[in-house]
Amino acid sequence: MKPALLVVDMLKEFVHGRLRSPEASRIIPVIKDLASAMHNRGFPVIYLADHHYQFDHELSIWGPHAMHNDPESEIIEELRPGPSDIVLYKRSYSGFRETGLDYILRDLGVDTVIITGIHTHICVLHTAIDAFYNRYQVIVVEDAVSAFSRSDHEWALNYMKTTLGCRIMKSKEVIEFISSK
Repeated sequence: MKPALLVVDMLKEFVHGRLRSPEASRIIPVIKDLASAMHNRGFPVIYLADHHYQFDHELSIWGPHAMHNDPESEIIEELRPGPSDIVLYKRSYSGFRETGLDYILRDLGVDTVIITGIHTHICVLHTAIDAFYNRYQVIVVEDAVSAFSRSDHEWALNYMKTTLGCRIMKSKEVIEFISSK
């Protein structure tokens, strides 16, 4: 079993901006610890970053956000990708849609994705759905994802567990899992 850590939308827009998650600051150190554990074992860390153009369909729902060449679309400083990390830009909720993520994971021999980031009920959920349909084992780190509200967060975690068969784990358990590989 070879895992990859997916860090979804930990961007200035979603951590500090208009579409921020109120719990974002709480998950930053957790994601940082998970990325460190992955680096220590030589496993890939992949950042998935919303990156929109003025004509993107999603803007009809959320308005302009994480726009191309806008500082708000940058990954937050606390989680700045390292030299071995991969950054993929996405124009939809899912990190798999038209990003090349599936090809990269297969090239790396990954069979398990560990999902972290923002928003549990939107981009994390859609990434988990596509991971499931692309036949990956999916772990969602309960204390390393957040949403607009606690109810959105809990609903999405329950959906991913019951409908997709995702393993919902705490970061401490995931770090032990990573260390055992």
